[in-house]
Amino acid sequence: MRECRGLPLPCVGMTPDRLRAACLEFTGAGEEFPFDEHISVFKVAGKMFALSALGRRPLSVNLKCEPELAVQLRSSYPAVTPGWHMNKRHWNTVVLDGSLPERMVLDLIEDSYDLVVAGLPRATRERLGWKALAEENVTRGPAAPPGHT
Repeated sequence: MRECRGLPLPCVGMTPDRLRAACLEFTGAGEEFPFDEHISVFKVAGKMFALSALGRRPLSVNLKCEPELAVQLRSSYPAVTPGWHMNKRHWNTVVLDGSLPERMVLDLIEDSYDLVVAGLPRATRERLGWKALAEENVTRGPAAPPGHT
């Protein structure tokens, strides 16, 4: 496997079909076209977590991001810029030109989904089968030391 920017992951431009599939793989995710037939909006429980003009080149996607991480990503990767036509504090536009490893893009999509779901009412999160790491630790309690069950 070739390296991409020192990482042992391939650098390939994501296709529109791959982007759509990645956004729709999450529980409760759906695709809508509220603006026009060319702009795909991916939502969970009626809340947007990704937006892309899948026919536009270069392909890009707007993703929700924690503000501090958004700034770090923008300063580290030229393909990550403030969200186009979005709240620039909470959204990034990620250009899918192959300069970012696909695994990183998939992680950013998942992070966006998780941020949106974390803000949903608890009953909706439970219906989606989603638990934040903090909720899982409270439910399960701390892990037992090795050798103690």
